[in-house]
Amino acid sequence: MAWSVWRDASAALTKIASMHKIIRRLRKGVKKYTRVWIPDQEEVWKSAEIIKDYKEGDKTLHLKLEDETILAYPIDAKANKLPFLRNPDILVGENDLTALSYLHEPAVLHNLKVRFLESNHIYTYCGIVLVAINPYEQLPIYGQDVIYAYSGQNMGDMDPHIFAVAEEAYKQMARDEKNQSIIVSGESGAGKTVSAKYAMRYFASVGGSSSETNIEEKVLASSPIMEAIGNAKTTRNDNSSRFGKYIQIGFDKRYHIIGANMRTYLLEKSRVVFQADDERNYHIFYQLCASASLPEFKELSLMSAENFLYTCLGGDTSIEGVDDADDFEKTRHAFTLLGVKDSHQLAIFKILAAILHLGNVDLQSERDGESSSISKQDEHLHNFCRLLGVEHSQMEHWLCHRKLVTTSETYIKNMSVQQVVNARNALAKHIYAQLFNWIVQHINKALHTTVKQHSFIGVLDIYGFETFEVNSFEQFCINYANEKLQQQFNSHVFKLEQEEYMKEQIPWTLIDFYDNQPCIDLIEAKLGILDLLDEECKVPKGTDQNWAQKLYDRHGSSQHFQKPRMSNISFIVVHFADKVEYQCDGFLEKNRDTVHEEQINILKASKYPMVADLFHDGKDSAPAAATGKGASSKISIRSARPPVKAANKEHKKTVGHQFRNSLHLLMETLNATTPHYVRCIKPNDEKLPFSFDPKRAVQQLRACGVLETIRISAAGYPSRWTYHDFFNRYRILMKKKDTSKKEDRKVICKMLLESLIKDPDKFQFGRTKIFFRAGQVAYLEKLRADKFRAATIMIQKTVRGWLQKAKYRKMKKAALEIQRYTRGHLARRLADRLRKTRAAIVLQKQYRMLRIRRAYQAIHRAAITIQAFTRGMFVRKTYRKMLMEHKATIIQKHARAWLTRRHFVRFRSAAVVIQCYFRRMKAKQELKALKIEARSAEHLKRLNIGMENKVVQLQRKIDEQNKEYKLLNEQFSTAATSHSTEIEKLKKELQRYQRKKGDANQLASLQEEIDSLRLALEKAHGERKIVEDTYTKEKDVLRKRITDLEEENALLKQEKEELNNKILCQSEDEFAQNAAEENLLTKKELEEERVRYQNLVQEYSRLEQRYDNLRDEMAIIKQTPGHRRNPSNQSSLESDSNYPSISTSEVGDTEDAIQQVEEVGMEKAAMDMTLFLKLQKRVRELEQERKKLQSQLEKRENESKKPQVIEMKNEMDLDRDTDLAYNSLKESNSNMQTSWPNSDKHVDPEDAIEAYHGVCQTNRLLEAQLQDQRKEHEEEVETLKEQMGTLREEMEKQQEVFFQTLQLSPEAQVEFGIQQEIMRLTSENLDLKELLEKLKKNESKLKKQLKIYMKKVQDYEADQVVVQTEKRQHELNRQVTVQRKEKDFQGMLEYCKEDEPLLVKNLITDLKPQMVSATVPCLPAYILYMCIRHADYSNDDHKVHSLLTSTINGIKKVLKKHHDDFEMTSFWLANTCRLLHCLKQYSGDTGFMTQNTVKQNEHCLKNFDLTEYRQILSDLSIQIYQQLIKIAEGVLQPMIVTAVLENESIQGLSGVKPMGYRKRTSSMGDNDNFYTLEAITRQLNTFHSVMYDQGLDPEIIQQAVKQLFYMINAVALNNLLLRKDVCSWSTGMQVRFNISQLEEWLRGKNLQQSGAAKTMEPLIQAAQLLQLKKKTSEDAEAICSLCTALTTQQIVKILNLYTPVNEFEERVTVAFIRNIQANLQERNEPPQLLLDFKFMFPVLFPFNPSSLTMDSIHIPASLGLEFLNRV
Repeated sequence: MAWSVWRDASAALTKIASMHKIIRRLRKGVKKYTRVWIPDQEEVWKSAEIIKDYKEGDKTLHLKLEDETILAYPIDAKANKLPFLRNPDILVGENDLTALSYLHEPAVLHNLKVRFLESNHIYTYCGIVLVAINPYEQLPIYGQDVIYAYSGQNMGDMDPHIFAVAEEAYKQMARDEKNQSIIVSGESGAGKTVSAKYAMRYFASVGGSSSETNIEEKVLASSPIMEAIGNAKTTRNDNSSRFGKYIQIGFDKRYHIIGANMRTYLLEKSRVVFQADDERNYHIFYQLCASASLPEFKELSLMSAENFLYTCLGGDTSIEGVDDADDFEKTRHAFTLLGVKDSHQLAIFKILAAILHLGNVDLQSERDGESSSISKQDEHLHNFCRLLGVEHSQMEHWLCHRKLVTTSETYIKNMSVQQVVNARNALAKHIYAQLFNWIVQHINKALHTTVKQHSFIGVLDIYGFETFEVNSFEQFCINYANEKLQQQFNSHVFKLEQEEYMKEQIPWTLIDFYDNQPCIDLIEAKLGILDLLDEECKVPKGTDQNWAQKLYDRHGSSQHFQKPRMSNISFIVVHFADKVEYQCDGFLEKNRDTVHEEQINILKASKYPMVADLFHDGKDSAPAAATGKGASSKISIRSARPPVKAANKEHKKTVGHQFRNSLHLLMETLNATTPHYVRCIKPNDEKLPFSFDPKRAVQQLRACGVLETIRISAAGYPSRWTYHDFFNRYRILMKKKDTSKKEDRKVICKMLLESLIKDPDKFQFGRTKIFFRAGQVAYLEKLRADKFRAATIMIQKTVRGWLQKAKYRKMKKAALEIQRYTRGHLARRLADRLRKTRAAIVLQKQYRMLRIRRAYQAIHRAAITIQAFTRGMFVRKTYRKMLMEHKATIIQKHARAWLTRRHFVRFRSAAVVIQCYFRRMKAKQELKALKIEARSAEHLKRLNIGMENKVVQLQRKIDEQNKEYKLLNEQFSTAATSHSTEIEKLKKELQRYQRKKGDANQLASLQEEIDSLRLALEKAHGERKIVEDTYTKEKDVLRKRITDLEEENALLKQEKEELNNKILCQSEDEFAQNAAEENLLTKKELEEERVRYQNLVQEYSRLEQRYDNLRDEMAIIKQTPGHRRNPSNQSSLESDSNYPSISTSEVGDTEDAIQQVEEVGMEKAAMDMTLFLKLQKRVRELEQERKKLQSQLEKRENESKKPQVIEMKNEMDLDRDTDLAYNSLKESNSNMQTSWPNSDKHVDPEDAIEAYHGVCQTNRLLEAQLQDQRKEHEEEVETLKEQMGTLREEMEKQQEVFFQTLQLSPEAQVEFGIQQEIMRLTSENLDLKELLEKLKKNESKLKKQLKIYMKKVQDYEADQVVVQTEKRQHELNRQVTVQRKEKDFQGMLEYCKEDEPLLVKNLITDLKPQMVSATVPCLPAYILYMCIRHADYSNDDHKVHSLLTSTINGIKKVLKKHHDDFEMTSFWLANTCRLLHCLKQYSGDTGFMTQNTVKQNEHCLKNFDLTEYRQILSDLSIQIYQQLIKIAEGVLQPMIVTAVLENESIQGLSGVKPMGYRKRTSSMGDNDNFYTLEAITRQLNTFHSVMYDQGLDPEIIQQAVKQLFYMINAVALNNLLLRKDVCSWSTGMQVRFNISQLEEWLRGKNLQQSGAAKTMEPLIQAAQLLQLKKKTSEDAEAICSLCTALTTQQIVKILNLYTPVNEFEERVTVAFIRNIQANLQERNEPPQLLLDFKFMFPVLFPFNPSSLTMDSIHIPASLGLEFLNRV
């Protein structure tokens, strides 16, 4: 072997020894604070820090653990084995384990643990291996958006993912044209099946089938079937694959999936009859039992799974969270999708049910114990025989007996119960195995294709290394397969390392690695374990013990074989992963896999064909042999090494022999392909989500070869840097003079490394990279950190010194200031003391004076008081005496007066009574007179003196109306006079005619008719008087009703005021909210409907493309003579009538359609517009709904919002004014009851109220008239404004024309001036023509009136003369107009029907945008419209239809031919939109003609309504716009990631981290394109200038820019979310700067209003999130309030990916991320991680009329349109 030769080479040993010396030299002195890894029983490896310097020879190492405990770690003096060094924190959490500076087991384990638990990343690269840890939780990282994100990306550019491995395989297959393989391995429960399933899903999505057979759906549909029949619940996994499979997915030359093939390995048949505790049988049995209640399964006689022996051995028959009935429906659907008939499905289910019934057969032992029997009434045996269609008696007999055949005789022997049980179980296993093989064969048949396979990608889902407490034959085969796979893996890794060194042109030496060929020879070589097992199986009485003894004798001396001390029936094999002890019991039986021939013969005689076919002799081979044959017919594979020859060619095909052959075939296939490795790791045995058990993880890492990869990488140069990245990372270690030199960076890096690392063996310079030994990157990182630390200390020292100096100056200045203020304070205090002393003396003097003065005044007041009281006492005594005398006199006076008054009152009362009676009589008489007077008009005038102003106003109004009446009378009189003169003329004419005719009877009849007309006029006057009388009566009635309503109004006033107040408070808010909500709803519905419609248009274009492809295919097939091959869009199943494919009918329909098209003719097929017409109808309905909704919305906004509130306020104000006036009138009436001013008579209040209401009514009438006049005035003002606006627009257009003429040459100015003069004269002629037409209309009216009278006086001959004269006049007018039209160009182009193809060819098909760049924009559209207008003018509907159809088909043909030409697509988008605008502008619809000039209105279509074609053109515009966006996106998309995320716009800001193996993946070229942001802006400038120059509408340009910016945002954000290396603070700064540059570009192009900047908001917030502080809860709240455009998953993903570039930055803690998640729980948003970068906003084409007239357009001769005639 070459490997052993290399391993024993002395050069390699010398190199390894030197490397160990280097490592020991590094460890001679370990300094304090160095962090190391030490072994631990619980966590396997534990981190510690050295607290004391270690020197060589020390026996202990003083360590401090993470929990602050101190540990003395012993060091073996002989081995001098120090603990493993720990990597810097900046390298922890790397995507690729090979990027770690120290490559060893604890570093790998810690990195995986950090990524899995803290960042929830389940995928990690380890060189060429993808390590996948099962999260036991569904993660949203496998959607279609993630597939799109990984498609086309290099493997090292994105985060590790199974999709990245699949994309790498797909890309290498397409580039290298070499077959690929993805090897997925791992122990049970690690997630192998799921990983393989996702890999196949990726291939199905990326490499979708080129035809309509949907082969990718069939490939995916095979998964649920294989899981149902091959997966089961084990103690380690709920969905464990109990077989191995290799699926080959075939691709054609265009790398589309065309078929697939599956090989299976070593099905665990023993599970059918036995399951351990807490395990289940295969899923299909439980699915069948769960669906037993279905009507079609009644004949199966199924029960629940607990009642069958084969399904209840493991205990619990259900799995938490799994619905077996639902899974069974999925399985049946998958069978149907793969073309398995319902009858075959039912047959499969019958066989499965029969197996269950066979397990429940009751076996009875006879008395002798050597025989057994089965009851004839056994129901389960009866069901078994009925379901399989075999004879009951024979099966009952041969289950309990067996046949022994010798050379001379044949014996029938009874079997014991145990033997019968073994035979029954063997039969059940054999039936299930044969059914499994049959299903696999039919799946391969469904996935087979007749199209030649160009290449394939294989996905190997195979069991990993297994070791249990009891290991049997199955584990032996599994571990044997893993030995072979590990050997292939080691050789491939070694080969890649050699290729990398040779590619980089560096000296390399052979690397020693573990070669497990001796272990493989032990198993499969001549007289190996398998050979000895097969020989023992041939021995008639061979036993497991004899076989074990042969193994001890033969291989006892082998280093990979051991005999256990305490057992003679087991053996130990030293595998690459671990030692495994195998129990020999059952090896022979499982290897033979024998079933009694009699039982098989019974099954062969079944009456069901499918059951009989299962046990045919040709089907007895292993599944690998059956499926391998089909595979070998497609590909030619040669083994890398000769296969091991079998020891005996006469071997019967035992299970071991079959497995060895299939394994050799598999290894040949893998060696002929490029392998890709996925190693699945099971993090814990309890199936807990995101729980990590280090012991289990390390065990699997050792077993799956990951650590071997690390060891091979560490033996060479594991750390590799490009010169550019190394320079950017470590230029801080260089001197300024070195970096300022304009030398190659490669030279600078060499100089730096030679100065830093003295040992030249520690690094090598390759062609594009620098290679480092293990630990050197950590050393460079330490130097870099030291340099940063020294610089930081220097900066801190300088800053602290500056701060202290500034502090000293500040303190000195403050001290001087304090002294100044203190001295001033002391001086002010002394002055204040002197001032206060003087003031105190003055106060004392004044106070003493005041005290003496107050004492004197008190004595003086006391003396005066005493005198006053004494004098008062004497005066009061005198006053009392006088008062008493006065009172007596008054009493006497009043007594006398009372007596006199009483006498007088008696006489006066009598006189008053008499006067009252007399005055009452007089008052009654006077009251009658006053009532009569109150009803008179003069009295009312006196009453209404207070309303004189209103009466004066009314009088003025009456005067004005009288004036108007006089004017009307004058007009009437003039009209009467004119009428009378006309009558007189007619009379004269009548007299003239009478003289001619001499007929007097006619005059009499006319006179009578005039008299009758007069009578009718008088009658009308009489009726008018009657109407006036009735009007006055109704007016009186209405007045009475007003009084009644007034009373009701008084009762409802309070309620009305309350309601008005409520309405005033609520109406404004409600109306505003309702209007806003309805506006948003209508806009949203309209937007959704527009998106659906445009998707329909896109689907139509896709179907049209598919139709063209099918037509081309059919043409090729018809042209090909000889043998006709099946097309690629037909499945191989179509040839088999038993298994029809789903797409057969579709293909047949397509061929019929193509044949029909060819029969009818391509011209008619192209003109078929039925689908478009259906779409048009739907669009018209939507447009009408939109217009209705818009009008309703405008009404509600204009009427319901403000006018209603204002009207309510006005009504309330009017009501309040009316109430106030009414109340004041009532008060005045109450006052008038006693007395009225200027009148001595009494007034009735009812009359006054009636008069008041009359005045109010007149006021309201006057107000209504005033409002009408105001509205008329406003309308006149609006019309005047509109006229001013039109005049202003015309003036602006004239100014534009004037400026355009100034820019032209003098000759062109003269020509243009002549054209303008002609246009002006023609417009004046048109105006005169309109005036002439008006005069003619008036003349015709007068003639008609004259004819009415002349018919009564003329005879038939005179009428004929008049008609002839009118005809002559009309003919003369027509001749004149025709002559005038011939002189002027009317904007129409005439062509012959035969010239239509030439017109389309020259104007559309062969036209290039450069040919019309110097003419009017969109010239082809104007020319086409002028041709359409002439066809409309000539009323030729066929010509219009033909021209429009040819135009549309020609445009589609051009776009199909130039499907990737942005300029051509933009050119025809502009022309299609302009043609659409012309058809609208000149359609004759008033809505589109508001901005037309009079001349443009003359160019409108007259005969045809082209609304349907407008809709077709609109749909075509949508298709062209979508193609334009796709072209632009295809150009921009490769630039986005490097320009926005990776471009270093701010020099020196970004720092590069160490990269791993994946950065040197084979899918990356040596010279990958690197774009800058300037490249994107240049490309955007190109797009914008092309669209602008070609006359594309500005609104469409804005929408296109918005769509492109959305795509930039989506691609950049998706890449950011899937890349750990760009989620850093520096990248956030770079991204924000780049986005600001794009925003600056928008402002420079005046595109701020396009909404493009808003689409970048998610990326802006992501950049800000990278820059924000991420520590405290306040930071979390700030992030939540800021990142509103990002979803919760996106925020958490960015925080998990955030990676410090420098060790001074801090990582985001798990607690902070949990805090963010808690704050964002209230968000109701879809669980979206990635943006759909293929999403397209619905496009709108707003109407944009042209200011050009058709007759002003010049057609250049270069277009070759001389056959067009100007009309």
